[in-house]
Amino acid sequence: MSILPHFTVIVPAAGVGKRMQADRPKQYLMIEDKTVLEHTLDKLISHPRIAHVVVVLDPLDPYFDALPCKDAPWLSRVDGGKERADSVLAGLKSLTEQPWVLVHDAARPCVSHQDLDSLLALTHKQQGGILACPVRDTMKRAKSDSATIASTVDREGLWHALTPQLFPLAELTQALSSSLHQGVNITDEASAMEWAGFDVKLVEGSDRNIKITRPNDLALASFYLSQDKK
Repeated sequence: MSILPHFTVIVPAAGVGKRMQADRPKQYLMIEDKTVLEHTLDKLISHPRIAHVVVVLDPLDPYFDALPCKDAPWLSRVDGGKERADSVLAGLKSLTEQPWVLVHDAARPCVSHQDLDSLLALTHKQQGGILACPVRDTMKRAKSDSATIASTVDREGLWHALTPQLFPLAELTQALSSSLHQGVNITDEASAMEWAGFDVKLVEGSDRNIKITRPNDLALASFYLSQDKK
């Protein structure tokens, strides 16, 4: 009987989250009795094929050391950089001798184990990819004032990019390093891999895998997490 491989997840958590209009970064806002970050870490490490999580933090982060999980044996802390891509790269460089790595947003606490299973299945075909949802709504492009419609965008073939995103460690490290060095605008790990010429697979995931960005998202995430407990 073969033993299934285990994986490490990089969780960039150095951002401020200004759109939440809160007194602290969004990953430290509370949902019931835990922070958003704790819920995210719990969801990841409870998956049977995830063995380790690297959380990437602002070097001056004043909140993380108050979390009960800060000294967990399955958790490592790395200092992040100015942008998300810098932080992810710092996390990647802390790893050695791993063929694959996942990257997951700190503010996505509702990712399901079923979706993680679907994403990890890509490794059987030696393919990298991301969780994503097809766009269902009519899409509008705004004018420069962001208050007036410029045009309607054809939604055929459009997807919402989610996380985790799964890629070979060496190739993702090289893609991020090269794209940052050349000043390429990198919005997620997939965009670095696309720029480097790699094919990136889309794995349809649940639309419950929301990213907490605005105040109303907290209530929705709380509802989804409560449903997971039933």
